[in-house]
Amino acid sequence: MVKQPSTGWQIEATQIDPKHYFGAMVANGMIGLVSDAQPMHIKEVILNGVYDRYQRGRVSNILKGFNPLDLDLIIDGHWIGPGDISEFRQELDMRSAIFTNYFQVPGKLEVKQEVMALRSLPYCALVNLQVTALEDLELSVSNAITAPDHLREVQNFYSEIDRPHVKIPLLTSVAKSPSGQIQLAASNSYIFDESQGEEPNIIHEDWDFNRHLAKFTKLLKKGQTWQFSLVSSICTSAHFTDPQNEAERLSIYAKLEGQRRLREKHQSEWDELWKSDIEIVGDETTQKEVRLMLYYLYASARAGTALSLSPVGLSGLGYNGHVFWDTELWMYPALLVMQPAIAKSLLDYRFERLEAAKQNAFAHGFKGAMFPWESADDGSEQTPVWALTGPFQQHITACVGWAFWKYFQRTQDKAWLAEKGFPVLREVATFWCSRVERKGPGRYEINNVIGANEFEENIDNNAFTNGIVKTVLQNAVQAAAALGIEADPDWTEVAENIPILQFGDGVTRENATYNGAVIKQADVNLLAHPLEVITTEAQIRKDLDFYEPRMSPDGPAMGFATLAALRAKIGDIDKAYALFVHSYRSNGVPPFGVLAECAGGKGVSPYFTTGAGGALQAVLFGFGGLKLGDQGLETGPQQRPASWQKLNIKLAD
Repeated sequence: MVKQPSTGWQIEATQIDPKHYFGAMVANGMIGLVSDAQPMHIKEVILNGVYDRYQRGRVSNILKGFNPLDLDLIIDGHWIGPGDISEFRQELDMRSAIFTNYFQVPGKLEVKQEVMALRSLPYCALVNLQVTALEDLELSVSNAITAPDHLREVQNFYSEIDRPHVKIPLLTSVAKSPSGQIQLAASNSYIFDESQGEEPNIIHEDWDFNRHLAKFTKLLKKGQTWQFSLVSSICTSAHFTDPQNEAERLSIYAKLEGQRRLREKHQSEWDELWKSDIEIVGDETTQKEVRLMLYYLYASARAGTALSLSPVGLSGLGYNGHVFWDTELWMYPALLVMQPAIAKSLLDYRFERLEAAKQNAFAHGFKGAMFPWESADDGSEQTPVWALTGPFQQHITACVGWAFWKYFQRTQDKAWLAEKGFPVLREVATFWCSRVERKGPGRYEINNVIGANEFEENIDNNAFTNGIVKTVLQNAVQAAAALGIEADPDWTEVAENIPILQFGDGVTRENATYNGAVIKQADVNLLAHPLEVITTEAQIRKDLDFYEPRMSPDGPAMGFATLAALRAKIGDIDKAYALFVHSYRSNGVPPFGVLAECAGGKGVSPYFTTGAGGALQAVLFGFGGLKLGDQGLETGPQQRPASWQKLNIKLAD
């Protein structure tokens, strides 16, 4: 098949090593499909917002569901395996969110297979297969639904719905989650093109309790090109009362919509998303990398769901699929600028769990709401008990409140502020007023916490924690004023008396006992970006010069991105660009440049969406000159790297 030229939207893999392969993801905000080094197979299927207790720790984990999309080819009775193919390449098209496998069975067949998680049907995926015969042959195609070992009580079904003008085959599996609390279902149907002749007969085979398949056989003549599609619907009781029936209904609906309409609607949804884009002229490599960052954010979330983002989005099981501060401080700001409706969904996730946060505060002896460090389905604390971050990394509560105020700044939506924004900010402010230790003027201390730099545990007066608490208390006062409500005067009292410590030379001190040790990631520097607690160039530069050389080379990507944003803001463009590239490029793993958490491919993978969020902030707020304040989104002078001829930040609204 003729290779099409790259348009700046495609990432191609031609050197595919199964031993060192990190898959690309196609997702629609509800289901994530991770590619495999074996053509026409899917490595993992991730279900957003679906959790159960299994395998790792005594906490909820994001649920790995059925794999319903694997296809296998049999040519003249011979099962085609990886050793039987040549010219194998894979491609991720970010513009259309389609993953494609290309390969040949030498002398026999040319194959092109496309996979997409349909943006227009959030619980559905579509596979298109096109083959060209290089000689006369008999081709059999097999589609299997496979259940991972942790699913219980797996049941497999096959049925055919017969109508006068169409026969609808349904390959369906249902199971229970490891605890039995969640029911899962997947249902598949083939879509054949009437213009290509009579539909082939389908045979159902039960192979095992956790695997069954539907296959058919087609005779092809030399030079003949033939294609078909497979639609799969994946549902759970977390979203539907009756997931089996819903999955089958959706597959029937998709089959009768047909491949062309499904694809057109999918593309239309992505066309709408990409009206908000970042265009970099003059640096094609960085353009693709930045687009990949946006793509993973867009693919992992969607508007109207009240679902949030884990540090790896829908690309895998990393961090158990939990929701951390990674969402509000790192990924959310880019989405807030580019896709406010998606950003609103992330806030809805927190709003719907406000009562759980209030219970968490009560359990720890405080008032208001204390959001958990790791959150899953019900908003309770899901940090493993051995990790001290659960009870002590309390800055996340301020991060949540800060994000709510930022949404109001972006949208100026007073109705939303009254309904959701202020109720959260009020409870967050109440929590911090009960949390501080009041030791006199200028000494309303926040002691025994873990800050952004997790190398230092159970420390007092952490710079980032104190800074974001001061900020969110002020935000709560502003929110009250915007609504004409009298703010609790204690919010201002506390905010004005929380200390930000300094060394004798004026450098901001990370915490009361910090002595200059290596840090995991930016902490003090976050006071300048994104918080703007520190605003003078002299202080920003002083803190950068002190903490930049103390950053651990093994630290997570977003710390270096923060430094890049700040260097750009103060005009150190060469340093900013070097830090920006360092924040992610050395983290890329083959064959698609998927970002690991840390340099050299270390840390959580396959795609560390938190790191992408940090790097995008450097582009938007550093090089791009954007600022989000009380007047909304403001445009300032850009500070572009020399290799960027143009930086165009396109916003749909």
